[in-house]
Amino acid sequence: MAVQLDFGVVLERWPELVRGTAATIGLALAGMALALVIGIAGVAVLRGKNRIGHAVVRAFVEVIRNTPFLVQIFFIFFALPLAGVRLNPTVTAIVALGLNGGAYAIEIIRGGVEAIPTGQTEAGLALGLRPSEVFRFIILKPALRSIYPSLVSQFIMLTLTTSIATSISAYELTSVAQRIDGDTFRTFEVYFTITVIYLLVSWGMMAMFAAVSRRAFAYPTR
Repeated sequence: MAVQLDFGVVLERWPELVRGTAATIGLALAGMALALVIGIAGVAVLRGKNRIGHAVVRAFVEVIRNTPFLVQIFFIFFALPLAGVRLNPTVTAIVALGLNGGAYAIEIIRGGVEAIPTGQTEAGLALGLRPSEVFRFIILKPALRSIYPSLVSQFIMLTLTTSIATSISAYELTSVAQRIDGDTFRTFEVYFTITVIYLLVSWGMMAMFAAVSRRAFAYPTR
């Protein structure tokens, strides 16, 4: 028996799909911002002389990179309340995305920083710049320029990882799709539609990051 496809019943729910897509983009951008802050802060600690700080950052990276994201988000949402820390699903999703992306960002940024010749650091110090200024102006920006494609790839992956947030009832595109599927029983049409939406969101993110790269990391022409 031929299967009769009907995308109309799904597209009738387009306002919900739009809101779910906006929520997914919001989660992704908030998670990226937190991940970038964690990545830069973690590398700054690793470049310092505090051995305890080094151990904490390395332990954080090992734990996050070697455990599933689903376990991480479950731990934050279900286990932390036992210690008195209660977060709503949206905040939990942002924190989990930020921590997960931050661990990978630390390693990516660290690789870029270590690729900067030590002579540039010494030149900055010789000019009278403070170590923090050397890190910000001489090391960090060239490092970010070199590792930007890898960082973007990680952030695109983080965008797609938002779909796992539906497991704690966070509002995003996949949770909307599950609701529509339950109402219409049009499983193929629903998930085909959100597959296309995720693809468009990823392309949009890549275009946005390309524009940022052209503006922030372009070499001066004069």
